[in-house]
Amino acid sequence: MLVLHHLDALPPAPAGIVWSVGNFDGVHCAHQRILGAVVADARRRGALAAALSFDPHPAYILQPDTAPPLLADAADKIHLLEPLGLDLLLLLPFARDLSLMPPREFVAGLLQRRLHMVALHEGADFRFGHRHAGNVESLRQWASEFGFALHVHEPVAFRGQIVSSSRIRRLLAAGRLGPARRMLGRSYRLHGAIVSGRGIGRRETVPTLNLQPPPNRLLPALGVYATRCLIAGRAFNAVTNVGVRPTFPDAPATPVVESHLLDAVPPPAENMEVRFLLRLRPERAFPSAAELKRQIHADAARARRAFARLAARSLLEV
Repeated sequence: MLVLHHLDALPPAPAGIVWSVGNFDGVHCAHQRILGAVVADARRRGALAAALSFDPHPAYILQPDTAPPLLADAADKIHLLEPLGLDLLLLLPFARDLSLMPPREFVAGLLQRRLHMVALHEGADFRFGHRHAGNVESLRQWASEFGFALHVHEPVAFRGQIVSSSRIRRLLAAGRLGPARRMLGRSYRLHGAIVSGRGIGRRETVPTLNLQPPPNRLLPALGVYATRCLIAGRAFNAVTNVGVRPTFPDAPATPVVESHLLDAVPPPAENMEVRFLLRLRPERAFPSAAELKRQIHADAARARRAFARLAARSLLEV
């Protein structure tokens, strides 16, 4: 998949380009279905299959005070889109002037004239252009007028709930990993730099690796999780705490993501990825570090049993 950041870098496309436009936050299973249809349509036409997205997320420019935490940053998005078979991803820098583009100009001027669109695939709730005035009804009118094919995809549902990035955020914020995993099509993951802590775990409880998530990423509900940590290309079973360390009164109020690897010593590395598999319990304060340490060992035992069950069913993520 070719990743582009400028309109002028678009490759030649004699048979045109089949597009889908969206934020694709999390690249969840509904996104995957639409983009799979883009690829299949493009192959039938001998055209290129492409996605148009934006960085940063438009809400961080237009409504920064209420912008939602992200399920995926730009690097995650590229990584998650790569296996879907797209020929190219156009990840445009988002600026306020782009938000002022009238819907008709967005379709005729940008998508068709500059991006060589021959077909467009979108969800039924797609909105675009200045003040989100454009919708699929607008697209149906312009598809006939401008001569491109329009495919509007019905929502994807899981147990009666429409799959959406906002719903997945709510599930993760409530610690409901199972439904979130089914809507995402994989476990929820955070990646980032390994940073030094204050050494409390090493001195008083258990040693941990601390993850610094990228800015604006969603943290799951505060609590303790069974996780898989990817470090230097290897996967390690772990217990991960997302929280504020309430047992220690002088701990910073900002949540941390700290992982205790269960059965191995990791190789030296600067970055890691944490994959959240099971929420073991909420975070809570303990009367002493010694009691917290005993609870961590109990958490580790429960996590080991969970890993064994997943491995027996060939469901343990690698």
